[in-house]
This record gives sequence, C-alpha cells and structure tokens, in this order.
Amino acid sequence: MMKATEATATARSGKVNWALFNPKTYATILYLLISLPLGIIYFTVAITGIALSVGLTPVFIGIPLFFGVAKLLNGMVKFEQNMIRQILGLPTPPVSNTHNQQSEAGQNWLKRMIKDFDGGLFTRNLLLVFLRFVTGIVFFIIMITAISLGLGLIALPVVHIILMNEMQLDILENSLFSYFHIDWTYNQQYMLYVGVGLVLFWVALRIVNGLMQVQRRIMYVDEPYQQPSVPMETMVQPQYYDYPEDPSTQAMIQPAYREL
Repeated sequence: MMKATEATATARSGKVNWALFNPKTYATILYLLISLPLGIIYFTVAITGIALSVGLTPVFIGIPLFFGVAKLLNGMVKFEQNMIRQILGLPTPPVSNTHNQQSEAGQNWLKRMIKDFDGGLFTRNLLLVFLRFVTGIVFFIIMITAISLGLGLIALPVVHIILMNEMQLDILENSLFSYFHIDWTYNQQYMLYVGVGLVLFWVALRIVNGLMQVQRRIMYVDEPYQQPSVPMETMVQPQYYDYPEDPSTQAMIQPAYREL
C-alpha cells in the first residue's frame, strides 16, 4: 500500500526515477532536441509580430494585429506547458470556462480579443517566450555535451579497433596511460573507458531530467495545480435556521389525556 502511494505521488510530481530505463528520459531528450528550433521559431514570431503591430498602428492594422499576437503568445505558452505535462505524465488541469458563450456569440472577433486581453498575462508570456529561446539554446548545448562525452567513451574501444585495422592509426598511443607510464593493455584500457563512459552517460541522463524540471518551473507548468481549491464540504454546506415557536402549534403537539 505504501509503495503504491509513493508511486502515485511520484507520477503526480513528474519526477523520473531509474533514468536509464525510463521512457520519460528519452522523451525528454527528444524534447530538448527540438527545443532549439522551436525556441527560435517562437522568438522570431513574437518579435516580428510585435514589431509589425507597432509599425502598422497608424494605418489601424496594427491594433488587431497586436491582439492577435497576444493571443498567439498565449497559445504558444499553453502548447509548451501541455507538451511538458505529456512528457512528465502530469494530469491535465481542468479547463475553467468563465465566459458566457451565448453573450459572446453576437460579438465580433476583435471585441472578444479586446475583452480577453490581459496586460500582465501578455507581459509574462512575452518573457516566457524569450526565456524559452535562451533555455532552448543553453539546455541543448548542455545535453549534447553531457551525452556525447558518455557515449564517446563507451564507443572508444570500437573506434580504436576500426582505426587500427583499417588505417593503422593508434589513437591511444599518447593517452594518459602512456603519459604516466602505466603499463596497461588495450583490453584493460577498454574496460576502464567503457566503465567511465557508462557512469558519465547515467549522469548525463540525470542532468537531462534535471533540465526538464528546471524548464517545468520556468514555464509555470505547476501553476494550475497550485490554485486554491475550495472543498466540496465548504461549498455545499447545509444551513439551519431557528424559527420562533408558535404557542398554538406547541399546544397542538402536546399529548391529550382522557380524564378518568
């Protein structure tokens, strides 16, 4: 029972255990790979849209374009949040429909955009798109460097054997072993390189999962779960009222006794 509770709590928190055999880890690697082009696209669309809306304001095209860009920024941020939730296995937050659809049916799209516009939300989304652009570049470089280092050491014996047989090129001739005059055979060196490579690859996967948790906090993925919720017991609570007693009614309720 306790293990099941811990597993459920881990799934809700989105944390990844056993990074080497967890599909979330490799889904995170794919996400960080595509994060670089996506971040560039988001940043380009946001800057271009805002610049065009400001430049076209005198001809009255920039005003609806600005509200359209604000709507687009909100859509991009929500798309990123939903993608992170899908990768980490987080539950989808409930959709709160606070607008009256019937009253908005007769309004045109510009009035609806103006009505739904939130200056604070627009500023936050713009900053998130900029941070998404920066983290896309930084996280991509960190992930590629960490994974390449581990995989490179794991594949080093195979590369050395191929180069020795095909090109008679010994890439381990001037290694650290020869520098410190350590007389190890190639097989012993292979075992050491593969062992260190496996450890570094495992560390790289943990780094990848850590980067995803950082991205999760940057993009406010947990914001819908942190909203204060009112329990049902407090929402629907029976109320009791004290009414004054009527003397005539009280007399009717009294039991009648037959006089003997």
